[in-house]
Amino acid sequence: MAAKQKKQDRLAGAADKTQAPAKAPTPVKAQGQAKTQAAAAVAASQPGGSKFGRLIRYFEDARTELGKVSWPTRKEVKVTSIAVLILVVIMSIFLGLMDLLLAKIMELILSRGM
Repeated sequence: MAAKQKKQDRLAGAADKTQAPAKAPTPVKAQGQAKTQAAAAVAASQPGGSKFGRLIRYFEDARTELGKVSWPTRKEVKVTSIAVLILVVIMSIFLGLMDLLLAKIMELILSRGM
């Protein structure tokens, strides 16, 4: 019986160790949450709002989101553009050759039938 109790205590202790303790929000996160909640409260208090105000808010939000985008560098754009162009040329040559080959095969098949 004592062995069984020790095993249960050991399993309970392992379960406690696997659960991460709850963290308090950092001041920066708390400020961000407060701003988000304040914006939600304003939006809730003005359900329709004016169309012009909603349009302005839309463009402000779009500008904010564009600021969060990880834009590629000029070098990355150049390298990937060159890679795409090379792949396009290779695939064009391949498809052209396959078209010629299949056209010749069809020509041989049809010429023998007549």
